[in-house]
Amino acid sequence: MTDFGKELTDISRRIVKTYEKEGGINRIDGVNLPATKPVVDILETFLHILFPGYFGKRVPARSNMLFFVQSMIDNLFLNCVDEFSRACRFAEATGSYTGEITKTTCEEKAFKLISLIPEMRSLLKLDTIAGYEGDPASKSIEEVISCYPYMYAIATHRIAHEIYQMDIPLIPRIMSEWAHRRTGIDIHPGAQIGKSFFIDHGTGVVIGETAEIGSNVKLYQGVTLGALSIPKNPDGTIVKGGKRHPTLRNNVTIYSGATILGGKTVIGENSVIGANTWITAPVPPGTKVSFQEKQVYHT
Repeated sequence: MTDFGKELTDISRRIVKTYEKEGGINRIDGVNLPATKPVVDILETFLHILFPGYFGKRVPARSNMLFFVQSMIDNLFLNCVDEFSRACRFAEATGSYTGEITKTTCEEKAFKLISLIPEMRSLLKLDTIAGYEGDPASKSIEEVISCYPYMYAIATHRIAHEIYQMDIPLIPRIMSEWAHRRTGIDIHPGAQIGKSFFIDHGTGVVIGETAEIGSNVKLYQGVTLGALSIPKNPDGTIVKGGKRHPTLRNNVTIYSGATILGGKTVIGENSVIGANTWITAPVPPGTKVSFQEKQVYHT
């Protein structure tokens, strides 16, 4: 009869040996990374405050709203300070962060982030209205907040972008990739997105780090705002930084499957980009671009 206990012990020993041999995919005896669950908990707490009654199990009564918000903000502040410190110390240990790391600096950044919640709510209200008015199938604002995946994605982005702007490493990406898993919408936290933003359906949308999006912009599923081929240094390493992703001016609509690439590609105001088009050059304001019978038509 097989002794599975002994066999499992042998397997455990083999696994531990890979920890010693296969560097780069485990962190043992090193600086603690921000873990996904605590960061997602921070994100979910933000969403509870931004959309009271829509996320989580608690539906606050108007009479105790101040207590509801204050109790969550107190915990949110402490959790942000802890995870910000973890992220910065990890990046410092790997040489990718040179900012000052103290309890005070982390507290200041956590406080600044929380202080931006009223402004975030104003932006998200406009995003919600954009979804309601932009989709004839929507029946109410409540339906948009509760059911539309872009709302979770853009709310996450509004939070993650502010953390990204503070040069806090890792945490913005953990948040954005969590939203990506949940919604199928991939928005890098570095992307700049204006007011009244709407993604209809949403699945497969990709928005790169240096993309700039104006106000009243509408995207459909499968749109990519990506980079062209990334240049390399003489030693073969990839050139980091720089403007790599396109710019969309105000009042632009981009239909499903369109691919727009490159940091020098600017889509002018009031332009409409048709489905399945491939664009790597600037488009003048007020232009309609469509793909028909293997030819591109500009009007």
